[in-house]
Amino acid sequence: MPVTILIVDDHGAIRRGVRAILEAHDGVEVVAEAATGAEAIDLAAAHKPTVAVIDYALPVMNGSQLTRRIREASPKTQVLVFTMHESEALVRDVLAAGARGYLLKSDADQQLVAAVDALSRHQTYFTSRVNEALLAHYLAHPGQPSDMDVLTAREREVVQLIAEGQSSKQASETLAISLKTVETHRAAAMHKLGLSTTAALVRYAVRNKLVEP
Repeated sequence: MPVTILIVDDHGAIRRGVRAILEAHDGVEVVAEAATGAEAIDLAAAHKPTVAVIDYALPVMNGSQLTRRIREASPKTQVLVFTMHESEALVRDVLAAGARGYLLKSDADQQLVAAVDALSRHQTYFTSRVNEALLAHYLAHPGQPSDMDVLTAREREVVQLIAEGQSSKQASETLAISLKTVETHRAAAMHKLGLSTTAALVRYAVRNKLVEP
C-alpha cells in the first residue's frame, strides 16, 4: 500500500515543490492538494491520507487549528507541520493540537521524505533545531495545553481574522456566525489576554504566528 499524502499550503509553488520531492520516491502518492483549511478538512475526510503535510501560516485557519480539525475528520492521518517559522511556541502549540512532526521549509530537500516516512510508521519527526527537552516533555504529556490555549478555537479564529484586517462584520461572514457572536468572542479573547486595543490584539497575533507580519 502506498503512503498517501495530502499537501496543504496557500502557495501553489510550495505545493508543487512538495509534490515533486515526495513523488520522486517509490511508494509515495500525493492524493490531494488544498490551498485553504476548509478544503483540507473536506479532502482529509474524503481521502483519509496517511500523512497531511500542512503549512502553519494559512489564512483564516492556522496550523494548530487545522491539525485538530484534520484529526477529527480523519483520526488515523498523521500531521506534519511544514513551516518557515523556527519557534518553540509553535512547536508547543502544534504538539498540543496533535501534530506528530514539525519540519522547517528550509530543510525540505534533505528531510521531507524522511519526515513523511517516519510519520507513516507512527513515529515522530521534528527538525533538529527543536529543543530536545521541550520535545520530550510534550510527547510525554500530550494533553497538556500550550501557552496559546488560553483561547478557544473559535476565539483564535476571530483573533486571526481581525489581525488580518477583517472587520467584525466581515469575520462573521467568513465564519458564518452572527456579528454578535463574533463580537462576543473578540471581547472574550481580549479579556483573557489582558488587551484593550485592536492594535494590541494584532501584535499578539503576529507575535504568536497567528498571522504573517
